[in-house]
Amino acid sequence: MAEEFGSVRAGSLAADHVIADLGGRTVDQALEAGIDPKDVWRAVCATFEVPAERR
Repeated sequence: MAEEFGSVRAGSLAADHVIADLGGRTVDQALEAGIDPKDVWRAVCATFEVPAERR
């Protein structure tokens, strides 16, 4: 996430932004709940419309 969003913004997004595709969890909460990091990244990419070449 830091590579895509920058370290400060990535940390903020991971802690604060609730993503519907993660069951209404933040990135941090999803990872703590045991959701596969690849699935978390896919949800982040979909939510923030990360271009396919950077996914």
